[in-house]
Amino acid sequence: MMDWLDSSIAAVKNKEMWGAFGIAVLRMTIILVASRVALWILHKSIDRIMLERASKYTASQARRMTTVGKLLRNVTAYIVYFIAIMLVLSEIGINLGPLLAGAGVVGLAIGFGAQSLVKDVITGFFIILEDQFAVGDVIQTGQFKGTVEVIGLRTTKILSWTGEVHIVPNGMINEVTNFSVNNSLAVVDVSVAYESNVDQAMQIITDTMKELKHDDLVKEPQVLGVQLMNASGVTIRVIAECRPNTHPVVARAINKEMKEAFDRNGIEIPYPRMVTYQRSMKEG
Repeated sequence: MMDWLDSSIAAVKNKEMWGAFGIAVLRMTIILVASRVALWILHKSIDRIMLERASKYTASQARRMTTVGKLLRNVTAYIVYFIAIMLVLSEIGINLGPLLAGAGVVGLAIGFGAQSLVKDVITGFFIILEDQFAVGDVIQTGQFKGTVEVIGLRTTKILSWTGEVHIVPNGMINEVTNFSVNNSLAVVDVSVAYESNVDQAMQIITDTMKELKHDDLVKEPQVLGVQLMNASGVTIRVIAECRPNTHPVVARAINKEMKEAFDRNGIEIPYPRMVTYQRSMKEG
């Protein structure tokens, strides 16, 4: 017991040991700070290069450059952090040779149980290489629909219009519907009462659509004609080509303009109504 206590006191008083410990801590601090600085420089360089390239391409190609840039940021972060961890372990005094050799054997064993992880990574690369979708695109895969926020090595983050962020493993993305590739089509059906003049209603709609100005419109809306006759009225269909995934906004604008035009011209829109009859009983 006394021998252990004496050796502990001697170790505490060992200036050389504390000096070596201080130098090791200083080196590890320098490694960590240098790795953060290097990562910051790499990320800034990637952002600058991607921004310069994106300015020379079309909108769809620019979105792809943004996606590639974010992927490169992730890859460089993994590489820099791995190198920093290896250097810190070396400063601690751990021999990296046997560690790396053992990591190869362990990695092989883990590989059999990490097939889904490998599938996620490979699928992520193919998503970018084939340009299936990019950051900023509105997509639907399975039950998830929204705007692509991040395409990572393993997962893709999709922001729904109600604010939820869906994190989907890339390996689960088998079928994708991309709403941001081609122009959308706004389809609006408006009903007029049977008592109204259908030709007059169609002419009013046509004149109103010619005057409609909207930033998302690609072409002037077209009046296709009578689409349906139901129990309460006649349905007239209007279509409008608009920018990708803007058809809900354009449809709302068309509905508003047609309602105001009908009100100005006395065109009645059918609505449910109830007619009651009162029968009086005569005495006698």
